[in-house]
Order: sequence, then structure tokens, then C-alpha cells
Amino acid sequence: MLKFSKMHGLGNDFVVIDAIHQDISLTTAQVQFLADRHRGIGCDQVLLVEKSQLENVDFRYRIFNADGGEVAQCGNGARCFAQFVRDKGLTDKATIAVETSAGIIYPTLHANGNISVDMGQPHFLPAEVPFSAEEPANTYMLTVAPGEQIEIATLSMGNPHAVILVDAVETAPVDTLGPSIESHPQFPERVNVGFMQLCDRQTIKLRVFERGAGETSACGTGACAAVVSGIRRGLLARQVTVQLKGGSLLINWPDDDANVIMTGPATQVFDGEIAWATLNLL
Repeated sequence: MLKFSKMHGLGNDFVVIDAIHQDISLTTAQVQFLADRHRGIGCDQVLLVEKSQLENVDFRYRIFNADGGEVAQCGNGARCFAQFVRDKGLTDKATIAVETSAGIIYPTLHANGNISVDMGQPHFLPAEVPFSAEEPANTYMLTVAPGEQIEIATLSMGNPHAVILVDAVETAPVDTLGPSIESHPQFPERVNVGFMQLCDRQTIKLRVFERGAGETSACGTGACAAVVSGIRRGLLARQVTVQLKGGSLLINWPDDDANVIMTGPATQVFDGEIAWATLNLL
């Protein structure tokens, strides 16, 4: 039997698997099955907890989207990862060093139940996103249809993001514009698409169409990307509350050379087991 935990960060939900005490090697089809909300367990992403081979690093963190593709970073998942390893007795540390394919992150568990994650520094050069552009800029005009352009900001928070300013997130064309930008040819690795509404200099509303998962209830790296893009455009203060469908995150970017800090909750839903025989049929 494969043991797992179902968790969520503001409704962005995960199947979390201890791959330290279980021998795990999931295929794309198996990840898709686990993520399937009708035939499997159901989640936006599958998270694997592994040992790190790096010195002074506690764990390795791997993320698989619902379509089976492996990605480098997930902010809500990082908070759930930290809660999981504490709840399961894998560590007693308050601050944990975690290896991702995008670099080392440092989640910190607070006494009030919230978890802060040092998400590292944002990257803006087109090649770092990656995004096809002739030269760096704060915003770009992206052609989404013949004769139709839209202004976007692009950056990487360990994964690629495009951020669009909208008048109201409730009426933003997330279902139509999200997929077309996600797979736009100027984003060779696809992109997460954020639709940001400015409320005031300390508050935004946000919806995110995530690559490989569609719109989710919350996106931690998307919240970081939206706030950073707003600060760079002079629209936001250095600490901002991001209101998402599933709840709120606090994002702090103290200065342009600092790391981005994300703070929010992580929730354990249930523990379960699934038969390997079911997975091995795929």
C-alpha cells in the first residue's frame, strides 16, 4: 500500500507522499491517476518528500502537476511540505532547509499555525523566466490574437509567471485568456498566468491559471510574482495582502535585493492508503 496525506494551502490541494520511508518512483500516468478527482485521490499537485544529498539541507522537495509534469516550485506546496514533515515526526526544527530544483528554500513554522517561506529572489531577465523578448522590460505587449495585444509583466519565482492587471478579478477572462497565454509560443516552458486587481497599495485580489493544473484556489508563487510585479511598477507597497479564492497570503519583499517572504496557512485534511496494484495497472 502507498501511504499519503491529503493537504491544502488555501484550497490549493496536494497529495503528499513520504518518499523517505517508501520506495517511490511515479510514472506520468500514475501522477495523473493520483490527481484525478473522479478515479483517483484528487489534487492540483503531487508532492514527494525525499532525502537531500546536499550538506546542511534537510529534505528534497519534488512537485508534479496534475498533468504529470514535474515543476520546480510551488509556494502553497512548500507550506504543506513543512507542515507534513513536522506532523510526521521527520524533523523537529522550526526552520527547515529544503532542496528544490529551483534552489534552497527555508520554510519556518510559527506558533500561531502560519508558515513563512523564504522563496528566494525573483528573476526578471527574459532568459531566466524563460520568455522570448528582444530586451528586458518591466512590462511587455503580448499578441494573443491577430490584432489583439495585452500588457503583461513576466518574472520567475523558481517557475515562470505572467501577470496581467485587471479591473475586477470576478469578471477577468481567466478561462479563455489563461490557457492561451499559458501555452503562448513566447513562453517555451509554458507559464502561470496571474490576473491581478489593485485594491490599494497594501492589498490586491488575484486569480491564477496555473500551467498543467488550470485555475486553482490559490497559488503561492503566483502571489509572490504579482506583488513583485506591482512593486516594480510603483503600484504597491513592500508588504501586501493577497486575497485569493481560497483565502489570503501575506507577501513581503523588503527591497529589490532581498528575498521574497510568503506567509500563510497549511491544512492537513486526512491520511490514506492506496493499493500499489491499482497504480501498477496504469
